[in-house]
Amino acid sequence: MNTLSLETVVSTANPIDLVEEIVQANEWVHDRASDEEMVVEIVGRWCDYRLFFVWQREINALHFTCAFEMKVPKARRAAIFELLAVVNERLWLGHFDVTADTQSPSFRQGVLLRGAAGPCVEQIEDLVDIAVSECERFYPAFQLVVWGGKGAEEAIAAAMIDPAGEA
Repeated sequence: MNTLSLETVVSTANPIDLVEEIVQANEWVHDRASDEEMVVEIVGRWCDYRLFFVWQREINALHFTCAFEMKVPKARRAAIFELLAVVNERLWLGHFDVTADTQSPSFRQGVLLRGAAGPCVEQIEDLVDIAVSECERFYPAFQLVVWGGKGAEEAIAAAMIDPAGEA
């Protein structure tokens, strides 16, 4: 396969610095493990979310994960993988997966920054907003499959019901 080649200036701006400014402005609990990594904890509607930001300088990309605590028992893994396929079909950006080490669902997305001076505040805000929104949207479906014993289609149908009126 041929690759396109054009002289470009490599950006050295570290996007984790911007992430840290946003996190501090929101007073979120966080830990900057290194120059390239940050972990942030935020409170959601259904649970607390752990946000992971990792900057890959070599490819000038920001990798982002929004994880929630929900260990998938071995007996429910086939059902959860079916749910992942159904859920991921409905996403326009990012994807859900189950991590091999913790067996917990998470939402992941990567942002390529080559040719840019770095991300802007709005890009980081969108990254977090989209991830948390999708986690909140599909959390009930994950719960129904993992703890309710439901199949993927039934869990999606039950979780996606939009309430009408006010209680």
